[in-house]
Amino acid sequence: MKVNKIFYIILGLFIATGGLMADSNNENIITMVITQNEKVTDPVEVSPVQTVIIELFPDIAPNHVEQIKTLVNEGFYDGIVFHRVIEGFMAQTGDPTGTGTGGSDLPDIRAEFTQTSFERGTLGMARSGHPDSANSQFFICFQEASFLNNQYTVFGRVIEGMEFIDALVKGEPPEFPDKIISMNLSSNK
Repeated sequence: MKVNKIFYIILGLFIATGGLMADSNNENIITMVITQNEKVTDPVEVSPVQTVIIELFPDIAPNHVEQIKTLVNEGFYDGIVFHRVIEGFMAQTGDPTGTGTGGSDLPDIRAEFTQTSFERGTLGMARSGHPDSANSQFFICFQEASFLNNQYTVFGRVIEGMEFIDALVKGEPPEFPDKIISMNLSSNK
């Protein structure tokens, strides 16, 4: 009888904390720390920072997710600005030159278009006119953007902190762009 109680207590704790599933889920979670320049009122003031949590979708875009994870692990995104932030549409980042024309040294990725719809908080890979030209740049949708469906690869979504993406300084490019301070895979913490 005492052994059964201990077993059920341990089982309950295991289920409540996510048990073994926590490790497998964390490998597809990214923590992104960003600046919030719109709150700065004095040029010598330091920009506040906020945290955004992103879930990756390896089941629908395995090659894109692998490339993003590789770049995150290399620290590629650390310090990169949001170079294109369009009110009511999306915020784009991932270009080390900050111009929208740059990328990483890794090869471009073939498109992985799916029926997954572009909704508020969806992450999609930016690309040139060629569908197989995605590299390091990505965008986060402010709202539904179904006109992008089957045109761009969906590879993740914001699961926490979308209000901080909404607050990014707008512009193409913004005069004082917000930037990514750091991006880290939760499994590396």
